[in-house]
This record gives sequence, structure tokens and C-alpha cells, in this order.
Amino acid sequence: MQVTAQMVKELRERTGAGMMDCKTALAETNGDMEQAVDLLRKKGLAAAAKKAGRVAAEGAVASYIHAGGKIGVLVEVNCETDFVAKTEEFQQLVRDIAMHVAAAEPRYVRREEVTPEILEHERVIFREQAAASGKPANVVEKIVEGKLEKFYGEACLLEQAFVKNPDQTVGQMVTEAVAKIGENIQVRRFTRFKLGEGIEKKQTDFAAEVLATAGQAG
Repeated sequence: MQVTAQMVKELRERTGAGMMDCKTALAETNGDMEQAVDLLRKKGLAAAAKKAGRVAAEGAVASYIHAGGKIGVLVEVNCETDFVAKTEEFQQLVRDIAMHVAAAEPRYVRREEVTPEILEHERVIFREQAAASGKPANVVEKIVEGKLEKFYGEACLLEQAFVKNPDQTVGQMVTEAVAKIGENIQVRRFTRFKLGEGIEKKQTDFAAEVLATAGQAG
């Protein structure tokens, strides 16, 4: 099948990849647009993995303040160059991460930050819960490991489902940004403040509120 300029243009608009990369992908997939998108995505994610070890000392600190000042978030996201740090695409990524932190209440950036003491505490609780069901010891340990994975998914920012697109994790969103932008990107740290935290009061679904507010703003 002949690859036309219009097909290349459409693929570029959908993926942000270079013209020659789009033309090659369409040629390799015999003009199938969806397969070409998948092919470029796979190549981009592979390239992103190679960039992970590069120094990322530039970037941006973004804030997100929930309507009415109920929640405040500061997040630092690093990239390799000041040029990329100032692009709208990178700035939007940082804003999205700050908004996600406000909504999803992660405790850590990545699983490596969870201390051995916390992990052991969780293991003890999960093991007691599983043992109470009368399951054999080998099954209990499998249940414990499964619950630990769920714990990571709930507590670690990069493993949480992204609130604006639950079909991908925050980590996957960042990896896709690396593939598209072409630089190593790292979420370094965040701080989340919640008004009245530690003071007993009526509970509110802050995640739903944050998403609703973000939708109104957009």
C-alpha cells in the first residue's frame, strides 16, 4: 500500500513522532494506522527505558491548590534541559501530577521508598488476615505477596492509576512523556497538605472534589 503525505500527517498528529519515523512505521505496517501507532509507541517506550539512567537536574516545581484552599500540593519533576522544562507539554505533565497527588493521596513516590519496617508491619497484618481464613501456609504467603502488590499500587505515586485516565498508571504516563519528549523525566518528590489533617472532623471525598474542580477549570 502506498504511504501518502496525508497518512504521515495524521500519524504525526496522533503520536508526535518525526515525519520519517511515521513514514517508516506506515510502510512497515502496510498503511495500517492503528498498527503504526502501536509500533511507534513500542519503539518510543523502548527508547524511554534507555534514557532512564541519564542525569535529570532541570525541571519544575508545580503547585496545586484545591478550591477553597482545602488541599495544597507541591511536586518536583525533573528533566534533562531547561528548554524542555519550559515547554507547555512538560509543564502540563507536572500540573497533572500535582493534581493527581491532591486527589489520590499517595504516601511515597516509588516502592523503593517504603521502609523495611513499614513493609514488615503490612506483612504481619496481611499474614494474620490470610491465616484466619484457614488457608495452607504456602497459600497464605502467596496471598500476602498479592496484598503487598496492592499496597504498592495504593500507596506509591508511580504505581497508582492516574486519576484522569485510570487505564494507565502515573508511571506509565511519565514513561510515555519520556518517549514523546525525548528526555529522561523523574518525579523526585512531593508534599501534600490537607486542611485540618489530624483534627477529627467529617470526612469528605476529596478525590471526587479535585477531579470535579479540575474539570470545571479545564
